[in-house]
Order: sequence, then structure tokens, then C-alpha cells
Amino acid sequence: MKRRKAEAFLDRLRVRPGRDVRVGGPEAGGDCGFRDKAWAERELPREHRRLDELQARLYAGGEKALLVVLQAMDTGGKDGTIRRVLGPLNPQGVAVTSFRRPSEEELAHDYLWRVHRAAPARGMIGVFNRSHYEDVLVVRVHGLSPKREIERRYGQINAFEKHLAENSVTVVKICLDITKDEQRRRLQERLDDPAKRWKFDVGDLGERRLWDRYMQAYALALGRCSTAWAPWYLVPADRNWVRNLAVARILRLTLEAMDLPRPRPRQSLKGVVIGD
Repeated sequence: MKRRKAEAFLDRLRVRPGRDVRVGGPEAGGDCGFRDKAWAERELPREHRRLDELQARLYAGGEKALLVVLQAMDTGGKDGTIRRVLGPLNPQGVAVTSFRRPSEEELAHDYLWRVHRAAPARGMIGVFNRSHYEDVLVVRVHGLSPKREIERRYGQINAFEKHLAENSVTVVKICLDITKDEQRRRLQERLDDPAKRWKFDVGDLGERRLWDRYMQAYALALGRCSTAWAPWYLVPADRNWVRNLAVARILRLTLEAMDLPRPRPRQSLKGVVIGD
């Protein structure tokens, strides 16, 4: 019964390969079937306890890794998700990489060079705050590369992620889906609150004017690059309590599916006695 419920939950959010995807629509305000905010906030610590146990197995075993790719529009909640969902875990076993505008050195290499360098080592949970998908999102929207080259990248990304999957890295990709109205509210909140004003970037307003182009680019990326070895999950993120519990549950179920054994002692402990 639990397994069927787990599969149903993941199926609800998983993007079907090759299917049309709608991003930024009213579904972004959904509740994933959760009862209410109070219930979700009670459930989140339970997910954290199980995640903590699974992370310990992953770290101690040192044989597999988990890569979590987070993508979202500005104000979509990537930082908040990392803080609220992954923050309670052992920081020794989590490596977060934020991908910003490429440096001159990075631009001198192929677009996946800097990404592959940041892939998690065995035993680790790696988190990409933005990722290689910027090269089929912002690059596509702004026409920063020839269209023919961008079209090739979807297949290249799938091949890259398959390479990781075939080398002990489980890849799970989560798109935090928000509506344009919710983005406006969050941008206004940043502007109005002195404690949050440092987050506000006037350039975000220019990107907001390209909202429809971004939604089309996201739909293409999710539809073409959700695969059996690296699925995309589209998580409603207008409400933080829905987002946090949904992401925590996706990660917990993904780690459980990795079938991580309990770590064994490195040597026989039979007859070992702790003396005075």
C-alpha cells in the first residue's frame, strides 16, 4: 500500500517524456493532495528524520551519489528549498553549487565542462542551484547561441545525465513552478522589505517581461529532457509549505529507491570490549 502511494505521488509530479508540459499555469498553486498547511508542517520533520537516516547510509557507504537539480524562475524558491529541505541534513554530506553567469575560463570550454566538474562524489548529495539547463533556457530566450546549436543540446544533456546515472550518480531534477502573479507579489515584497531589498535586482524586471518566452523554453526543456534515468518533477511552488514537503518527499522516495544498505563496520567487532 505504501509503495503504491509513493508511486502515485511521484507519478503525479513527474513529467512524462516527450509530453507537452504547461509551466507557470494555475497548477503552480496546487497542494499536491496535502491536507493543509498545519498538517504539512507536522509532516516535514518526519521527512527530515528519514532523510537524515538515508543520508547517513549514503555517506557511510560511499558507493553512490545523488544529484538534485533545482530550476525555477526568479523568486521561485530555490534558496528557500535548499535551506528548508536540505538545511537540516549533515552539511558534511551535502555540496551546493550555484551556477551564475559563466566566467571567461568557463566560456573557453564547452557548456557542460563546469557542470561535470561539480557533479557529486560518491557518498555525497550534490545540489545544483540553477544548472546546465540555463543553456537551453536563458540562452534560448535571449538568443545567445545559434538555434541549431541549442537544439543539439537537449540530446547532449540527456546523454550527459545518462553517463552520470551509469556511473553511480542518481539524478533527480525539480522545477519549482510559480505563477506570474506570485512572482510579482514576491518581487514587490523584496522591494518593500528593507531586510529583503538586497535580493532585488532591477534586471529581474526585464526578465519578467520575457515570461511567456521563458515558459515556452521551460516546457521544451522539461518535455525533452525528462527521462527514465533523470526524471523531471514539476512541483507547485506558489505556496512554500507545499513546495517544501513535496521536495522533501521526492528526495526521500528517491533515496529509498536507491536501496542503500545499512553501513557495516570496517572490521569484525566480535569480542571487542571498551576498557576503563
